[in-house]
Amino acid sequence: MIHATAIVDERAKLGDNVSVGPYSIIGPEVEIGAGTEIGPHVVIQGPSTIGQYNKIFQFSSIGEMPQDKKYNGEPTRLIVGNHNVIREFVTLNRGTAAGIGETVIGSENIFMAYSHVAHDCIVGNHTVFANAASLAGHVEVGDYAILGGFTTVHQFTQIGSMSLCGQGSAVTQDIPPFSTAAGNRAKTIGINKEGLRRKGFSEDLIRALHQSFRELLKSKVSKEAAFEKLLPLCKAYPEVSEFVDFIKNSKRGIAR
Repeated sequence: MIHATAIVDERAKLGDNVSVGPYSIIGPEVEIGAGTEIGPHVVIQGPSTIGQYNKIFQFSSIGEMPQDKKYNGEPTRLIVGNHNVIREFVTLNRGTAAGIGETVIGSENIFMAYSHVAHDCIVGNHTVFANAASLAGHVEVGDYAILGGFTTVHQFTQIGSMSLCGQGSAVTQDIPPFSTAAGNRAKTIGINKEGLRRKGFSEDLIRALHQSFRELLKSKVSKEAAFEKLLPLCKAYPEVSEFVDFIKNSKRGIAR
């Protein structure tokens, strides 16, 4: 399953039925789970742990050292879950000692060509990174989030679960869960209604989230008053509580 032209370090650990394509390089301290397919001309450096049944396409760079001038060779990690699709020219960097020490990517994500995940990022499950979507360091992306093509995300920013960033968005502040953002300086423009319907959200829940969006991001009342007004909805719907708590705990502020 390993092509004759591939170079696999003797200290790398490959699970059952791992395939490595022509001219790919697997460095030391790399662990690759069963059934993962590695195409031609892929470079994987360690310390990195790649889970099971991932598909990594040609010319990707996985687990390389972080692009951070403070990095001084510390043994940081990249951790990737299972069933991810990593397309051509994708770059996934390890963490830094000054950050959390690792970059963590969940399972069943799609990283389209040229997308980038920088050091110390945490990416959930079932996300979609369209072509050339890029995260700076220390970014967190929630489950089922979608980043449109050429979306760029500033360091230390949070992207909430089931949110949608439109094509070419430049995200410099937090995007709440269940919402849609767009623009050269991205703004949260509403609830991701169509995406939530596709996920089976009821119309009552979508209306509750829309009301929460209006109260917290569009009305002129104080946040404290809006939080108080939304307490009944928070008790009725865990998703509204998640939306409210995200805004309440945002450190960078909400893109609006």
